[in-house]
Amino acid sequence: MKRPRITDTTLRDAHQSLWATRMRTEDMLPILEEIDKVGYFSLEMWGGATFDVCIRYLNEDPWERIRTIKKYVKQTPLQMLLRGQNIVGYANYPDDVVEAFVPMAAECGIDIFRVFDALNDVRNLDVPVRAVKKTGKHLQACVVYTLSPVHTYEHYLETALRLQDMGADSICIKDMAGMIAPYVAYDLVSLFKEKLDVPIQLHTHYIGGMAIGACLKAVEAGVDVFDACSGPLAFGSSQPPVETLVRALQGTPWDPGLDIHHLFEIANYWEELRRRRGFERGVTRISDMKVFDHQVPGGMITNLVIQLEEQKALHRMNDVLEEIPRVRAELGYPPLVTPTSQVVGIQAVLNVLLGERYKMVPQEVKDYVRGFYGRPPAPIKDEIKHLIIGEEEPITCRPADLLECRFEKMKEEIRDLAESEEDYITYALFPQIAKKFFEYRLKVRNGEIQPIAEEDQKEAARPEEAPKKGQDAARAAKPEISQVSREGGAMNVEDVKEFIRLIHETNVNELHIETASMKVNIRKGVFNEAPPVFSDPGPAQPASSGFSHGPGSDSLNPAFPPETAVRERPANLVEVAAPMVGTFYRAPAPDAPPFVEVGTKVRKGDTLCIIEAMKLMNEIEAECEGEVVEILVENAQPVEFGQALFLIASEL
Repeated sequence: MKRPRITDTTLRDAHQSLWATRMRTEDMLPILEEIDKVGYFSLEMWGGATFDVCIRYLNEDPWERIRTIKKYVKQTPLQMLLRGQNIVGYANYPDDVVEAFVPMAAECGIDIFRVFDALNDVRNLDVPVRAVKKTGKHLQACVVYTLSPVHTYEHYLETALRLQDMGADSICIKDMAGMIAPYVAYDLVSLFKEKLDVPIQLHTHYIGGMAIGACLKAVEAGVDVFDACSGPLAFGSSQPPVETLVRALQGTPWDPGLDIHHLFEIANYWEELRRRRGFERGVTRISDMKVFDHQVPGGMITNLVIQLEEQKALHRMNDVLEEIPRVRAELGYPPLVTPTSQVVGIQAVLNVLLGERYKMVPQEVKDYVRGFYGRPPAPIKDEIKHLIIGEEEPITCRPADLLECRFEKMKEEIRDLAESEEDYITYALFPQIAKKFFEYRLKVRNGEIQPIAEEDQKEAARPEEAPKKGQDAARAAKPEISQVSREGGAMNVEDVKEFIRLIHETNVNELHIETASMKVNIRKGVFNEAPPVFSDPGPAQPASSGFSHGPGSDSLNPAFPPETAVRERPANLVEVAAPMVGTFYRAPAPDAPPFVEVGTKVRKGDTLCIIEAMKLMNEIEAECEGEVVEILVENAQPVEFGQALFLIASEL
C-alpha cells in the first residue's frame, strides 16, 4: 500500500489564515534548512495573499522571497497557489500578464503550481494551465469544494475530468472553508481514485474541527498527498497539525514515515516566533464552528476581523456572518474563496454597515454579476441582478477574451521606477501599491529614509511633541481628523479659537465639534482668503453638517493663519463623506485622469473617486446633480469613516 505524502503549508496558507499573512521572510530563514530535512512532498510558501501583503504591508519584494527560500530549501519542491486568471490578485488579468507571470515564478524557483478558479469555471484556467505546462513544472489543478444545491459529486467529477484532459499532473480537492466531512472526503477521494489517472491531494482547514478526521478518511480512501502545517500555526482557521496526523498514522499501513521528534523541534521555533511577534494561536470557538452554516473560510475570517476593525465595526461581525449566506445564495452560490469570497464578503459588510442592502455596490460585485469573473455556479436572482446592473446583460464568453493585452504599455508607465522584469509584472498586478513600494524602496536605497517595518508605521505617524493644554483629546484620536463632543455644554468663540489653534499647531487636519446647539466643522486648507467672522451661537437649532452661526459677532484673532477658518455653509452645498475607512484615489489608475475636478458637473450616480478598502476598489458615486466645488482629500491618502471627501453645489 502506498504511503501518503504531506505538503507543509506553514509558510503560506497557515499564516495567511491565522496571522493575516504577516510572517516576514526573515522570520522563515532560521528554520528553513530543518524543514527541508523533514521529507515533505512540497512546501507551499508563495502565492495567495503573500504577494499582495509583501508590497502593501511588509515592504518586501515577493520575488526575492522565492529566491531567498530556494537558497535554503534544496530538496523539497516549492509550491505556490495561483488564482487562475486572477494570478495573485482579485480580478481577471489580461492573458499577456498571466503569460509573463508564470514563467517568471518558475524561473525564480516555483516547482509546483497549484491552480484554481473560484467558480470552477475551467475557461478561466485555460491560459494559466498552458503557461504552466510550457515551463515544464508540475501543474496541480484544483476542484474547489463547497456546499450548495448545485455542488454535487457529479459536478466535482466532471470538473476534475476536464482538468485532467487539460494536462493536470495532479488534482487537488480544495476545501478552503473546512466544510468537507470525513465520510464525504472518503467518498469523494474514492470516486476520484476510481475515475482519474493522476494523483489526488486533499487541502482542508481545521476551522470547524473536522480536518483531522477528513484527512484520515481520505488516507484510507487512497489519497496521495494531504496538507498540514506545524502545530503553532495549526487549528482554528488554519490547517490541521502535522504532528497529530503523523502520530495518528504511525504503525498503520499509511504511516508517512516522518520523524515526529524533528517535527516538534521545528514547532518549537514557530512557537517562539509566535510569542515574540504577538501572533495568535489557532482556536476553534463556537463562532468558528458556525462555518457549517456561513461557510466563511479561514483566511476570509481573519481578513473580516481586520476589515471590521478598520471600519471600527468589529461588534457587527455576527451580523456580517449572518448576511454572507444570504448574499451568496442571491449571487448564485459562488464558493467562498478568493476572489469571490471578497466579492461576497464586502457586499455583506456594506449591507450591514450602511443599514440598507445593496445601497452601495462595489465595482467588483458589479463585475461579478456582469460575468467578468466567470460563470456563476447557479443563476443569479433576477431581482438582485436588476438591482446591481439594471437592464445590462451579462457576458457569456471567457471573461479574459474581453481584456486588452496591456503589459507592454504598463511597462512604459513605470519604466522610471522599475529595476527588473519582475518589477514590471508587480506593477501590472497592483499598479498603485507597486508604485508606492518602488518609491519607498528607492528612498531607502538613497538613504532618504530608514526601512520601516509594518508595526513602526503607526509609530512614525504619531506626533513627536508633547501635547499642549487642551490638545490631549484630539491627540488621542487619529492625527488626520478628530471629533469633539460637548453634550449638554455650551461653546463660545474662545472655545472655537482654541480648536483653531489646535489645528494650526498639530497635524490634526479636521475637527468635528458638536454641542446641543451647534455642529461645527473646522478644516485646514479650505480658504485662501482672510478668515470670515464667526459669531456666538444663538438659540438652539438642529445640528447640521458644516459651519454654524448665530446672531451677534466677534472677529477671530487675525494672528490665526488664513488657511484655517469657520464659515456658514451655503444651503445647497452637499458633503460627500467616506462610507468606510480606506485609501482615497481620484483616478482608477495612477496615470489615468481623475474622475472629477473642481468645477466638474456631475449627475446622480456619476463616479467621484475610488476608496480602496477590504482589498477592493469601491467607487463612490454622486447622490445628487450639481457641481464639484471642493475636493477635500489628497490623492492616495487614508480616509476615515464619515470623513468629508467632496463638496458639491447641488442643483436644487
